[in-house]
Amino acid sequence: MNDQVLINEVGPRDGLQNQPVTVSCDDKLRLIAALADAGLRAIEATSFVSPKAVPQMADADALYPRLPQAGHIAYSALVPNLRGLERARVAGVKEIAVVLSATDTMNRRNINMSLGEALAASSETIGGALGLGMRAKAYIAVAFECPFEGPVAPAGVLGLAEAMFKAGAAEVVIADTIGAAAPRAVASMFKECVARFGAGRLSAHFHDTRGFALANAWAALEQGIRKFDASLGGLGGCPFAPGAAGNAATEDLVLMFEQCGLATGIDLQKLRQAVVLAGQLVQRPIGGRTAAWLDAQDERRARGNDGAPSETDRKNK
Repeated sequence: MNDQVLINEVGPRDGLQNQPVTVSCDDKLRLIAALADAGLRAIEATSFVSPKAVPQMADADALYPRLPQAGHIAYSALVPNLRGLERARVAGVKEIAVVLSATDTMNRRNINMSLGEALAASSETIGGALGLGMRAKAYIAVAFECPFEGPVAPAGVLGLAEAMFKAGAAEVVIADTIGAAAPRAVASMFKECVARFGAGRLSAHFHDTRGFALANAWAALEQGIRKFDASLGGLGGCPFAPGAAGNAATEDLVLMFEQCGLATGIDLQKLRQAVVLAGQLVQRPIGGRTAAWLDAQDERRARGNDGAPSETDRKNK
């Protein structure tokens, strides 16, 4: 393949929102600067949600105006309602995201609204954002399976996506929030979505709960999808969705896409340095499924192409 893929880095928001360790605003800015330096062109920086509900995002108002200003980066922020939208406006946000769950129970557990109420609130927030000159995108969460209601009918997801486009969303992100999807279901879902809406208006968001994130990303890619959410080191997990594990690891997607001839524009070595920084900030080792292999490759290069210990190594022993 000779193509380009855009990775939307969600680590600073989705990756940090449920961490038990509080990451300071200054440290978040250090992490975002490292991601920018690695070549990320789209970064979800924070969310303007209730600080009581998501304490890790309580500094959104202070963080957003201080984001590294680089012309190649499109920053976004999650905004749940008009109250959050007003905070985002004051902070200078140019692109917002709303999240609409595909089932009634998930909406009630997440935002204490029925599916119909959540749909209306999302549409209202998108309309408000457009009125302020912002770009808006919409997530369809638990699009494949809900932790409360089980498997989700694709027809319902397509109906919600259509409603979000009608409300004015420039993009709809189909999200496997709890990592329950398998490649065949992903291919089927995106085939229908692409046929109805066009690949350029769609994105994919996968979690790696069962180790299927890379396979699912490839299944979506084969249906024409070229924009994917990912989180450095696989950080993440929805605090309101039981069973949700970490996101697809950014470094895993970069390695897979680049080795298959798709350009991401991301410097993998600098990205791995950002992963190390993120691990320091959350105070635990993190890394995607390729981390051990990448580390072994580094060690092999340090020893020489044949993998044998160097003269320095032998002397040290």
